[in-house]
Amino acid sequence: MSDKENRRSFIKKIVIGVATFEIGYLVYGALQSNSSSKSDKALFTAGKASVFQKGKMYPFNSGKFYLSVLEDGGMLALSIKCTHLGCMIEANSNGFDCPCHASAFDKFGEVLSPPATRALDIFPIKISRGQVFVDTNKPIKRKSYEKSQLTYV
Repeated sequence: MSDKENRRSFIKKIVIGVATFEIGYLVYGALQSNSSSKSDKALFTAGKASVFQKGKMYPFNSGKFYLSVLEDGGMLALSIKCTHLGCMIEANSNGFDCPCHASAFDKFGEVLSPPATRALDIFPIKISRGQVFVDTNKPIKRKSYEKSQLTYV
């Protein structure tokens, strides 16, 4: 074999390798974007993150949660079910009240007055492409509020 044939063979292998890598990368990217859009569809779309004002609570009765936006911009998706017996809570200026048995919760969902013994359940929040998504299929039971439970834009 001559040097010319060895170089041609080597260059062919490089071109084929690069083309294979590019095709694999494109297929992987297509699969990733397709799976992320499917997972976004399984989530409740709360709306654009930019419309939610700090220090306010937003009810989403169809989504079964309140979106509590704190003064520092952190967000909590709090279940509308009281942790005592599952009655629907109602928002007030300082947090939430249970009309059934008089439990009260603060804006973080922590118990202010019994008979509820633990904080309101929360739902995972995902921020994607400027939208707020809430996974209402996965309630998280918790004993109390922790800063790590907040989601930021």
